[in-house]
Amino acid sequence: MALKVMPGEVVIAVRGLRTQFGDAVIHDQLDLDIRHGEIVALVGGSGSGKTTLLRAIIMLLQPAAGSIELFGQQIVGIGDSAAFRLRRRFGMLFQQGALFSSLTVRENVAVPLREHTRLPMARIMEIADLKIALAGLAAEVGDKLPGELSGGMLKRAALARALALDPALLFLDEPTAGLDPVSAGAFDELVVQLKQSLGLTVVMVTHDLDTLWNATDRVAFLGERRVIGYAPMRELTQAQHPLIRAYFEGPRGRAAQEQACKAK
Repeated sequence: MALKVMPGEVVIAVRGLRTQFGDAVIHDQLDLDIRHGEIVALVGGSGSGKTTLLRAIIMLLQPAAGSIELFGQQIVGIGDSAAFRLRRRFGMLFQQGALFSSLTVRENVAVPLREHTRLPMARIMEIADLKIALAGLAAEVGDKLPGELSGGMLKRAALARALALDPALLFLDEPTAGLDPVSAGAFDELVVQLKQSLGLTVVMVTHDLDTLWNATDRVAFLGERRVIGYAPMRELTQAQHPLIRAYFEGPRGRAAQEQACKAK
């Protein structure tokens, strides 16, 4: 049984992180705390290491130095069995969905349940149907193959799979990439609703400025191999660091801010 996480508790703690590929150093002395119940976005210019940081946190990349704790447990150098148990506590939505093309949506959602539980197949399929509904999809979508889905439906199907094991942590890599504005906005609303109803902590990589304004509690801006700004959007956009100003003060950044202000 997963340990209960208290509101405001730090569930991800990154200290002195260094990642590199050969001689190319991506992060150096990077620190980051994420608290239970937050939606936090990782942003920054191309090459700032947003997805690399995400991969290190979910144990797909071994850092060169530093520490990462999930729920108070050190994951750098963690053993296979301990990592397997810890992975039950988070869900991951990859940018392209990463669904198995030969499996139906229901069968895709069932994969984590088959891997991590010993539930009977009938119960697994019942849970899969519940997660499909939770992701805002009609019941009949469960019988479809990923190739039969629209972009927005595909994202929701992948989200249903990420929610299969009732995770405390949800990781999203470019969740609205490739979606039209209406579908992207609906997906943002769904993520906020799920955070509130399920008590999730959400960490996402995104370039979507509307998402940053409408769906996040705090935004961590990566630059110069570390986190150079970390605050709610309204505060972050007032930062004086030239990289942050350049990112948010262009026409698209101003338009997203104006739209967010009108919505409020």
